[in-house]
Amino acid sequence: QVQLVESGGGLVQAGGSLRLSCAASGLTFTTYTMGWFRQAPGQERDLVAAISRSGAYTLDADSVKGRFTISRDNAKNTVYLQMNLLQPEDTAVYYCTAKNAAYSCTNYLATPRKDYDYWGQGTQVTVSS
Repeated sequence: QVQLVESGGGLVQAGGSLRLSCAASGLTFTTYTMGWFRQAPGQERDLVAAISRSGAYTLDADSVKGRFTISRDNAKNTVYLQMNLLQPEDTAVYYCTAKNAAYSCTNYLATPRKDYDYWGQGTQVTVSS
């Protein structure tokens, strides 16, 4: 079955960095567009970043532009989220997600939460001030 396993979360001081990883299995990774969402307590689960099948196209939420970078290694079936200049408002559970894009154009990026097919269990990121 499909599994998405996140790692790399933790506690960091404001201004610090973390790199999240998501290892995917049970799917043909190169046919899936990938995303990272986050959910803070009492908040909606919102898109942080998305990346196309090849990795050539990405999209970042306005709140993380210039600080976070999504990337993928198709040889390792892994997607990453490099997070720099972390702020307390970035504190949330971060979820990796996958959307089957086998029949979509190469630059397809999924943005609505409901469009995604599979989700990881989440990893906690806590930023202290």
